[in-house]
Amino acid sequence: MTERLTAEDRAEKLPPLVARGWRLEHDGEALAKVFEFPNFVAAFGWMTRVALWAEKWNHHPSWRNEFGRVEVLLTTHEAEGLTRRDLRLAAMMDHLSESP
Repeated sequence: MTERLTAEDRAEKLPPLVARGWRLEHDGEALAKVFEFPNFVAAFGWMTRVALWAEKWNHHPSWRNEFGRVEVLLTTHEAEGLTRRDLRLAAMMDHLSESP
């Protein structure tokens, strides 16, 4: 089973994500972010690229797409909170949003 983040992990790993627009939700046990794209095709293309990584890592986001906007929520259900898997997927989402 994947372990929840320790207090040390949170102190070290969360501030850079928060600086990039992620916010804590669900009493600090989930990460959320809204990604904005110029249109639906760009948003859906990004979601497709993220989906390939999510499937490879067997860690799938909760998300909602409307036109050029994608709302994301990350948490590890089996751990009932945030884990390193969430941090890794969040970082990949950020990276893919900056890549063409």
